[in-house]
Amino acid sequence: MTQAVLADARDAGRRSGGRPTREEAAKRDARLVAVATQLFMEHGFDATSIDAVAQAAGVSKPTLYARYRDKRALFAAVLEERIREWLAPLSAAAEAQGARGAAREAGEVLEELSRTLLARAQAPGAAALNRCIVAQALHFPELARLAYEEGWLRGVRAVARLLEVLAAQGQIAVEDPEVAADLFLNLVLGKASRQALYGIPADPEAQETRRRAAVALFLAGTRPGPGPTG
Repeated sequence: MTQAVLADARDAGRRSGGRPTREEAAKRDARLVAVATQLFMEHGFDATSIDAVAQAAGVSKPTLYARYRDKRALFAAVLEERIREWLAPLSAAAEAQGARGAAREAGEVLEELSRTLLARAQAPGAAALNRCIVAQALHFPELARLAYEEGWLRGVRAVARLLEVLAAQGQIAVEDPEVAADLFLNLVLGKASRQALYGIPADPEAQETRRRAAVALFLAGTRPGPGPTG
């Protein structure tokens, strides 16, 4: 979100008056989360104040506190929104593959999913928010737990559903879909996530080579074996 968007958020806050409708309240909440996300990414958790979020969003502090009891609750809302964004392509891939008549070749599906996952992992601010989580993990373990259980583990389960569909179609063979899903995500995202967390720029060509190798390795390891002989 740019400074122009922050200005728009302030203008929208100033234009509102009276008791908001349900739609207006939803838009206000989305605006608060968007503004808070930007400030947390730019300044970190400790340096971002409730006052700053309220001012940038164009709302009063009582309005903000009526929705979020403290800064941790606001940061949790930011994480939940990012988690929904992270899970969306995983769930969509599983649903599309399971739709009648929409089955695609496993390699094509996993190639597309791996590209989407890498793009999401390297989206502006993703690493900054991860650093916030790591920095606050000891003080606020519930935030780290939210990111892990509601983010990573739900992502694993979403990919596991996709792998179950591919296995049912006879395209791959996996004994434990969740273990296989966890391995797939680590193969695709492991190095890129660490580089982003440490602020190390990625080499796009090397990253693409590694992504293709990760998908090929996973497919080779899950290739169905010959059926039983009589």
